Amino acid sequence: MRILLVEDELALAEAIREGLVDEGHKVRVAHDGSSGLEMALAHDHDVIVLDIMLPGLSGYRVVQALRARKVWTPVLMLTAKDGEHDEADAFDLGADDYLTKPFSFVVLTARLRALHRRVAVPRPPVLEIGDLVLDPAEHRVRRGEQEIALTPREFGVLEFLMRNAGRAVSKDEILRAVWDEHYEGDDNVVEVYVGYLRRKIDLPFGRESIDTLRGVGYRLPEVPSPRSVS
Repeated sequence: MRILLVEDELALAEAIREGLVDEGHKVRVAHDGSSGLEMALAHDHDVIVLDIMLPGLSGYRVVQALRARKVWTPVLMLTAKDGEHDEADAFDLGADDYLTKPFSFVVLTARLRALHRRVAVPRPPVLEIGDLVLDPAEHRVRRGEQEIALTPREFGVLEFLMRNAGRAVSKDEILRAVWDEHYEGDDNVVEVYVGYLRRKIDLPFGRESIDTLRGVGYRLPEVPSPRSVS
């Protein structure tokens, strides 16, 4: 694999680099966010290992900049923080996986192999269903000409539904895609966020965009229906 490692702890970076090189991988190393972003944009990599706490430009800003420039290389983020909000922020901004320090080198390489097996397919620059438009790069949503303000989690749920338009998706699928595979909370949180979305993208515009399929999950039809009037 061609791996970009962005880590400011010099001893840790060198240990990871040596281990990866010993396994036959090609590794570039940067020790700050700005240099890491430049390398990620200038060269092709199979996977990027990116620390969150970096000098100059944080890992959050680096992954956000990459996704805004439509660079879809899988990103594994490293964090010394042990908090679900830090992990959630990373996923919201476009990371694919994370590891909390300290971590096992065996686990790191297993995660990298898993990310490498994924296909970094270019994502459509703008998603449109009827007059509902979502721009992943700009992180903006509008209905017609009216811009709609969404939280990062609401945005993630809507983006997942729009990418799977016309298909029934379960709460579990939404949790894995928008929260992450390590989430262990109540799956009813999905219902709560769907409710938030309906109040923002549908109710003010007389729409019913998200169908509830009892016992199955949710579906966003490819052509939204007008709201029923009772």
